[in-house]
Amino acid sequence: MKKQLNVGMLGFGVVGSGVPQILAESAEKIRQIAGVEFVIKKALVRSADETSELMKRAGRYGIELTTKAEDVLEDGEIDVVIEVMGKIEPAKSFIKRAMNAGKHVITANKDLLAQHGPELVALAKKQQTAFYYEASVAGGIPILRTLVNSLAADRIESVMGIVNGTTNYMLTQMTQLGASYDTALAEAQRLGFAESDPTNDVSGLDALYKMVILSDFAYGMEVSVDEVARRGIEGLSTDVVKASEELGFIVKLIGITEDTGHGIHVEVAPMLVPADHPLASVANENNSVFVKSFGINGSMYYGPGAGTLPTATSIVSDLIAIAEDMKADRLGTPFNVYHMPKKIADDASITSRFFLAIGVPNNKGQLSALTGMLSGMGVEFDQLLQKNQGEQAVLNIVTYPLDLKTLRNILNVLSDDEAYILLDCLRVIE
Repeated sequence: MKKQLNVGMLGFGVVGSGVPQILAESAEKIRQIAGVEFVIKKALVRSADETSELMKRAGRYGIELTTKAEDVLEDGEIDVVIEVMGKIEPAKSFIKRAMNAGKHVITANKDLLAQHGPELVALAKKQQTAFYYEASVAGGIPILRTLVNSLAADRIESVMGIVNGTTNYMLTQMTQLGASYDTALAEAQRLGFAESDPTNDVSGLDALYKMVILSDFAYGMEVSVDEVARRGIEGLSTDVVKASEELGFIVKLIGITEDTGHGIHVEVAPMLVPADHPLASVANENNSVFVKSFGINGSMYYGPGAGTLPTATSIVSDLIAIAEDMKADRLGTPFNVYHMPKKIADDASITSRFFLAIGVPNNKGQLSALTGMLSGMGVEFDQLLQKNQGEQAVLNIVTYPLDLKTLRNILNVLSDDEAYILLDCLRVIE
């Protein structure tokens, strides 16, 4: 086996520039564990301005910057390509070119993996090249490797968590400071936690991509993007956030993939988290993943979900894994070898408590009629909080467990009845 593996990078921005820092900081440890030295030879950038800080940073580590992808992809001395460009194209085409050239690939590109992961995994297997992507989910939290290795013997019941730092920061502001959605978003943008166009984050799409990947690792099932139920935090009112707190819950954007016994259900949405649940204390831009399993019951993994050094640390762990694959002669073995036939749960098998906020005329007759109607449709009340607003009242209800099919029927009835205003409906996690 080689004593040195040469690395080429596609992208050298916030994430990419952290990789040489990690390699330098832990050089001796990495050398002993991997048995090789990793040398970053070239990095693809949009512009190679010699006066830029980027160029200075690359120069400190002896990295040649280039604006031509072929300088990386067609360099016969480069063994491993790290893709940290983001988006689907040209990243997908570059990765395929690298694999077809016999190069091993590491990526942090969750969008690409969620939509085209099986295709790239199959190509890597065909070309007998390594393909790793630990950094694609929850940045510096080694959750994929944990599922593959540490929990390999365990039966996973559910994987749920806070996997988007932007929305968690915003919801922390709304919960702790009473900020409105717009104020929380503006502050997240000011601090750099949210992009100028925050759509992927606030709509739940970023979290959805990560839950697609987690479903593959937890259950061996290749779930498609359109099989994931998704709702973002846009339009979430401070009234709902405050009422949830009074009832003993914290609102978080939660991604969950769970085994119902009749298939798996994957969802991303704002949900009510009990105040004493470990996920409730995860604040600001941090991420956390909670795994419920047969053998261990509950285990939680917490840390930064993004950032230069946390994400780069996960990427370097993938570099070490490639070196270990080379030593063990197992190149081409997928990161996750667990595969099962896909089975998506139907609504009748998905059961949970739910929170309902319903506007109703503030008189005993209408309030009694509403609670009576809900009871007649199978709703049992776990908690009820009434907020009077003059002639209007808002009933904030936490139900006992309902199946999703029953809930949808209830929501349809409420929507069709002009006497009531359905203000919100959120799932309550256990």
